[in-house]
Amino acid sequence: MRKSILFVLLALTVMHTSAQNQADDKNRRYFDINKNIDIFNSVLRELDMFYVDSIEVDKLIQGTIVNMLARLDPYTEYYPEESMGDLKFLTTGEYAGIGAIISYNNGQVVINEPYEGLPADKAGLKAGDAILEIDGDDMRKANVKEVSERLKGTPGTTLKLKIKRPGEKSERTLTIFREKIEMDPVTYAGVMNDSIGYFHFGSFTTKSSERVKETVTDLKNKGAKSLIMDLRGNGGGILDEAVNVVNLFVPKGEEIVATKGKVKQWDRVYYTQNQSLDEIIPIVVLIDTGSASASEIVAGGLQDLDRAVVVGNRSFGKGLVQTPRDLPYGGNIKITTSKYYIPSGRCIQALDYSHRNPDGSVARVPDSLTNVFKTRSGRHVRDGGGITPDITLPQESGGTIAYYLMTQNIIFDYVTEWVQKNKEIAPPEQFRISDTDYESFKQFVKSRNFEYDKISEQSLKQLKSVMEFEGYLNVASDEFKALEAKLHPNLDNDLELFKGDIKSMIESEIVQRYYYKKGVLLHQLSRDKVFEKAVEVLKDRDMYQSALKPLPANVPPAKEIKEKLKNQYS
Repeated sequence: MRKSILFVLLALTVMHTSAQNQADDKNRRYFDINKNIDIFNSVLRELDMFYVDSIEVDKLIQGTIVNMLARLDPYTEYYPEESMGDLKFLTTGEYAGIGAIISYNNGQVVINEPYEGLPADKAGLKAGDAILEIDGDDMRKANVKEVSERLKGTPGTTLKLKIKRPGEKSERTLTIFREKIEMDPVTYAGVMNDSIGYFHFGSFTTKSSERVKETVTDLKNKGAKSLIMDLRGNGGGILDEAVNVVNLFVPKGEEIVATKGKVKQWDRVYYTQNQSLDEIIPIVVLIDTGSASASEIVAGGLQDLDRAVVVGNRSFGKGLVQTPRDLPYGGNIKITTSKYYIPSGRCIQALDYSHRNPDGSVARVPDSLTNVFKTRSGRHVRDGGGITPDITLPQESGGTIAYYLMTQNIIFDYVTEWVQKNKEIAPPEQFRISDTDYESFKQFVKSRNFEYDKISEQSLKQLKSVMEFEGYLNVASDEFKALEAKLHPNLDNDLELFKGDIKSMIESEIVQRYYYKKGVLLHQLSRDKVFEKAVEVLKDRDMYQSALKPLPANVPPAKEIKEKLKNQYS
C-alpha cells in the first residue's frame, strides 16, 4: 500500500514538474516575442530620427517583412492593403480591368498578350503595342506596376489609351470599357480520336470544379468514352476545389486529403460530399514539374484510389497548405499552417524548409529517405518528392540559350515583326515555320547583339578558381583548356544545336498572336509525346488495367530483369 502511495505521489510530482516546465517555456517564448518587437520598434524610431537621409518607412517595413518571411518558405506572403487585389485574383481568378498581360520591353510598357474576347482584344490591342498614355497621363516612363494600376478600375468605366504599334508611323488612341475579368480555368476542351475527351485545367480558383463538371458533361455528351485531364503547368489553388474535382469521379464519403499542423483544432479531414458524376469512365491524368499543390491532390488522390492512370513527369512536390489571415490596416498574411496527406497517408512535400543548408539553400528529400505507402489495390507509392507518374516519360531539357532568347524578348520582338508580314497562318495543329524563317531569325538575333551566359561557363570559372587555390591548375592545364574550348558559348553552334527547341518557342509565340492560348495548346499537342502516350493507354484496355494493378510479389525489379537478359544474350 505504501509503495502504491509513493508511486502516485511520484507520478503527480513528475506531472506537476512537466506542466511547470511547459508553462515556463511558454512564458519565455512570449517574453522573447515582446522583447524583439520592442527592439525592432526602437531601431525604427532611431532610424527615423537620426539617419542621415530621410527614410521611406512603408518601403522599409514592407521590405523587412518580405525578407523575414522569405526565411520560412516561398508561400508565406504578406499583402499590404494596396496589393489585396493580387490575393483576390489568386483565389478567385477575377479582377476588373481590360484583360491583357503587360510587360516591360525596350524601355517601355507593352501589351504582351490580350486575352481572347476580353476588352483589350475587342478594342483591337495587339501584342507589341507600346502604351504611351492612359486618360491623357504620360506613361512613357512608368513601370509595369504603375501602368497595371491605371488599367484596372470599376467595371463599366472607360479609359482612353494612346498606343504606338510597331511598323506604324502614327499613334493610335483607343477607348476601352473595363469589365469584370474572369479567367476560365479550362484552357481548352474537345473530343479527340473520336472518343477521347481531353481538357486542360489551368487553375483551382473559386467554382473551378463546377467548370470542370460542365466540361466533362459536355465532352460525354459529344461522345467521349474516356478522359484525359491535363494538369501540366497547373500551380494549384483552393484545396476544396481539388476535393470537389476528385469527387466527380469517386463515390460520396471518400477521404481525399487530411491537413495537419501546429494548431490541432485546425486539423481537418476532407471527404467527398456529393454524388459522383462518373465512377467508371477511364481517366488519364497528365502532370509535370509545374503541377503543384491542388493539382497534386487531384493527381495523387486519383492515383491512391486507383481511379486514374497518371502519365508524364514527377510533379513539383508542394504538400503545404496556406491560410489567409487578416491584418490591421486592410492587409493580409497568407501563412503556411499545415501539411496535407493524400488517401494513402503520404505527404508529397519535396523540400524541407525547416532544415536549410549552411548557405540558406533548401534540398529535396533524397529518394533514399522517402517511405513506401500503398494505394487501395496495393500498388507501391512514395512520399517526399511529389507525385511520381504510373508511366514516366523523360522530359527533355533544352539549352539555356532558349531561355535567354525568351527572357530578353528576342523571340517576342522577332514575332512582332513577322506577323506584320503575314496576315494569316495555317491552323494551330498544322503550323510550322520554314527553314527560311529560321534563317531570318538567326540573322535577327545577330543584329540585336544578343549575349547570354551559359551556366557551364560560370561553373568553369568557379572550377578554375578552386584549381588555382588548390594548386592543380598547372597539373591539368591542357585538359582544362580543352574543356574550356568545348564549352565556350558559340552563338552559331547553339542556334543550330538547339534549333528544335527554339523553333518550337517561335511557333508557339506566332500561334498565340493568331489563335490565343487555346491555339498554343493545340499546336503543342500536335507533337506532344506525353499526350500521345495517354491516348495509347486509353486505347489499350489491357495497358490501362495493368497500370492500376500492383506488381506480383515474385516479379524482380525491372533493372534486375535487364541485367539478367544482358548477361544471358551477351
